[in-house]
Amino acid sequence: MNVHAQPQAQTKTLNKLPERLHHYAFVIKDQEANRKFWEDAIGIPLSATWCERAFNATVGREIDYCHTFYELADGGALAFFQFADADAYEAMRALRPDQGQHFAMKVDETTYNEIVARVKAAKLPLRETDHGYCKSIYTASPDGLKVEFTIDHPDVKEIAAMRKADCHSELNRWLAGDHHTNNNDRHGVTA
Repeated sequence: MNVHAQPQAQTKTLNKLPERLHHYAFVIKDQEANRKFWEDAIGIPLSATWCERAFNATVGREIDYCHTFYELADGGALAFFQFADADAYEAMRALRPDQGQHFAMKVDETTYNEIVARVKAAKLPLRETDHGYCKSIYTASPDGLKVEFTIDHPDVKEIAAMRKADCHSELNRWLAGDHHTNNNDRHGVTA
């Protein structure tokens, strides 16, 4: 019997969920190349630069680094670390940032179209995918970090309610070995 097929116990979640993402930080090689990507090409403004020195357990010594933040509308930020020493960068960089790992930012349709135009004008890689529940474009930063900009489907609330209602049963089904799709909009499957 597959132990993963067992019903999941009801977990007590936080009384109040986190308000928003404060920032998401990435290690990069070159702050200026990164700034040109985020600010000049994509259009997200640099909002803070912190030049710091601190002990880093990964390399076992004090290191100097530059920590930049790029502003998002909800008050959150994208954050980036560049280390003064190449060995600190090598020890802490993402090994395969281009292999499936990415993050997505929700935008409205006007911003989506503007980013498409900006990415094309900057001659950056661009891929567009209609997931059914949202439509996305993907590009990559100078360090190979995949970034997605997405607009929700007009029926996003109904879609989200449906997936929330069956999230545990669908996870159990998948873990038990039944790998059929449940995304009928993306895969052209009719119910």
